[in-house]
Amino acid sequence: MTEHTKDAKAKPEKKSLLQTLAFFGERRSLVMLGLGFASGLPYMLIFDTLSLWLRDAGLSLTVIGFFSLATLSFSFKFLWAPLVDRARIPFLHGLLGHRRAWMLACQATIILGLLSISAIDPAANLGLMALAAVITGFATATQDIVIDAWRIEVVDTERQGQMAVAVQWGYRGAMIIAGAVPLLLAEHFNWNISYLFMALAVLIGVLATLLAPREAAHTIRPIHAEGVTQARPLELGEWLARLTILLAGALLIGSGLSGDASLLSKIVGSPALADAWTAKPNGVWLQLMGIIAGLAIVAVAASPIPKVSTKPGVYLSTALGSPLKDFLTRFHGVAGLILAAICVYRVSDFVLNIMNPFYRDMGFSLTEIAEIRKVFGIIASMIGVFLGGVVVARLGLMRALVIGAFAQPLSNLMFVLLAMSGHDTGMLFISICLDNLAGGVAGTALIAYMSSLTTAGFTATQYALFSSLYALPGKLIASQSGRIVEASAKAAEQGGPISALKALFTRLPPESFTAAGAKLGVSAPAMAAGYTAFFIYTALIGVVAIVLSFLVAARQDRIQGAKPASA
Repeated sequence: MTEHTKDAKAKPEKKSLLQTLAFFGERRSLVMLGLGFASGLPYMLIFDTLSLWLRDAGLSLTVIGFFSLATLSFSFKFLWAPLVDRARIPFLHGLLGHRRAWMLACQATIILGLLSISAIDPAANLGLMALAAVITGFATATQDIVIDAWRIEVVDTERQGQMAVAVQWGYRGAMIIAGAVPLLLAEHFNWNISYLFMALAVLIGVLATLLAPREAAHTIRPIHAEGVTQARPLELGEWLARLTILLAGALLIGSGLSGDASLLSKIVGSPALADAWTAKPNGVWLQLMGIIAGLAIVAVAASPIPKVSTKPGVYLSTALGSPLKDFLTRFHGVAGLILAAICVYRVSDFVLNIMNPFYRDMGFSLTEIAEIRKVFGIIASMIGVFLGGVVVARLGLMRALVIGAFAQPLSNLMFVLLAMSGHDTGMLFISICLDNLAGGVAGTALIAYMSSLTTAGFTATQYALFSSLYALPGKLIASQSGRIVEASAKAAEQGGPISALKALFTRLPPESFTAAGAKLGVSAPAMAAGYTAFFIYTALIGVVAIVLSFLVAARQDRIQGAKPASA
């Protein structure tokens, strides 16, 4: 819980719908909208839009793909989140407060980074542009850490749902703008002018930071190393060794979470590693091993030397270990259940990474997919986010968590009806809109829930850890989605339990699944049955999230009654 949380045993007053909606017009909510915009804009510019500029400059796809490593820092940002919790920005700290000082420093770095990119010709100075992109990506990831911490600390638990709505609206709006406006500017002027304007657009985030209300006085948890004596050269050498080991662990974690081992393969001198890392179907196990090995290396880097007390050992073990220890202590007996619920909660949604091929295999045109998915789907998603905030505010956090857990697998089953309908744009519209509505509700509920698990002094570190953790299982399982569909389709063709699903697809139009089945060597009904088995499988994964959500909700009194370790 944050320090703003009221007495855990007192039931929060239920807000009326009017009170819930009124919060979206308050200063904090409007500021959160601007900060969400500042978060999404540079991410899209570095991760996605920049690739178009590089391609226009005549660079190869290999080089362009390597630029995606600029966002590698997002995968392991929890490793330097303790620095955001503990370090003060000189001068700005006293002027703006701890969180806003960090926000402004990050935004200044992002603006300078984008201005630098706007002044570079990638064909002539590719290395310089890569450096500017990496710095901008690192500053953006750090800004995300701070924005999340400010969002959690500036309101109580009951209003985390509305704040989650505001940040997601701002973030998604920025991604839409960053995906379209720079292209239009580049078409009429050039890419350099385009990125110059985008650098100026980050000033929206600066304005939001300056208008943001100051959070409650930030308490920096002390690290007690007063009694430790160590020679200065030995201390510096140990710091260098530990940070080198920590960086190696971070590289492994980031490569595993991002699914990209390009940088890792260059460092170890094994080009084959990058190919094996992404190979189907066994590359996912290398990624998982990389994450586990990276976490183990980080643990070694942060562990004190047995029977020897050193300043680097005390500082790193406290900075990285105390936030986790605090969480495990406050939620003793239910911490594992909570972490399991976080990991599984969005898996049924994340594994739907083959939807565009599914729509094409059904016979939908690119225009039909674009109009419904990219226009109406986005609108439905933002409505779902808003509904999620209302549900959290009106029904409470735990009920919202359960509702979101139900929404996702039920929406996945709509795609079974879509497959049975064949090439039907009306059913495509309904399925996509319901899926995005459900995802918006579930996402908002989970963000609000993870926010409620943090405690003052460790907010940035703990939330960064939760947000890195919840996407991991879905990413690993999603890599097997195509394999599951094809294996199910072949099993349906050869007989067995899945073949019974073929009876649902005896009246398919000729354009639905025929070409896809021919490529795989199966009939159209078998191909449709393969997709149907996959959607049923994703819904069953969602049942696990439902069960875990009920188990967490059943222990709500115990969780809410847990006191911060500092109490």
